Amino acid sequence: MRAIEITQYGKPEVLRLCERPIPVPTAGEILIRVRAAGINRPDILQRMGHYPVPAGASDLPGLEVAGEIVSGDVSGSDFAVGDFVCALVQGGGYAEYCVAPVVQCLPIPKGLSLIEAASLPETFFTVWSNVFDRGALLVGETLLVHGGTSGIGVAAIQIATALGSKVLTTVGSDEKCCAAIKLGAVRAINYRTEDFLEVVRSETAGKGVNVILDMVAGKYLSKNIDSLADDGRLILIALLGGAKAEIDLSQLLRRRLHLTGSTLRPRTVEFKATIARALREKVWPLLESGAVKPVVHQVFPLSQASEAHELMEASQHIGKLVLEL
Repeated sequence: MRAIEITQYGKPEVLRLCERPIPVPTAGEILIRVRAAGINRPDILQRMGHYPVPAGASDLPGLEVAGEIVSGDVSGSDFAVGDFVCALVQGGGYAEYCVAPVVQCLPIPKGLSLIEAASLPETFFTVWSNVFDRGALLVGETLLVHGGTSGIGVAAIQIATALGSKVLTTVGSDEKCCAAIKLGAVRAINYRTEDFLEVVRSETAGKGVNVILDMVAGKYLSKNIDSLADDGRLILIALLGGAKAEIDLSQLLRRRLHLTGSTLRPRTVEFKATIARALREKVWPLLESGAVKPVVHQVFPLSQASEAHELMEASQHIGKLVLEL
């Protein structure tokens, strides 16, 4: 099969089209003929040598795919060989065939293309696990999303809004502010020209937000804590702004704040299966009704994976980048 491999750690040009053996599924796994694969920030980090591959996972990049089940173990599921699915995988998505645990597969939402479906799993699993499980966002509460036009951001804004929460977000341009508002955010903050803490205080009458989804960390951490309401929850999912920060821990005590974080890739199949079930019940109907929509910025052929990585690193996109096979 054709695949994209990381020849060495480095810049996007280290990605190379190659030939690899078709992987063989084991118990509980299926083999998918990949039609489309989503691109995510962890793929960039893996290419640069900053995101180790879990033991037993493919060294090929790619954490989400959509395509046809061609073989494998579908027992215990409602899928059959020949069905089209999208799936969260531990790696190997940038290839013509990919193995996935059947419990991490979801049906293609009605009305969506395979390209749109491939843009869903990594970001939707991440958002559900962090915003709704760890962050326990409730109807009527306010969520602040940093990076509102990233793949994670567009999913978080739409899902939280559709489920009855108010969303504020930070983005890097006026164009992205407009895009975030169209997705459902009540206020988009251009972090290059505005202070997000001041805007949060203004928009919440000084109370602060209930939940923050942060992929920046670093210098944002202290201001995030200042932006939280009492009993607020701050969830870190990436460290784009740095892994170290100085914070006032007394605020956690006085205001009963929660500071937590997670990464999805190393978690167990059973953990991810629980998220898949929740998404199928709570979010897939929103996709099929149009209340939540995939946002695909650009589609690239498999052979142009390096160009797709260059675009992601430039942060000029709104939504997801997808490889088409």
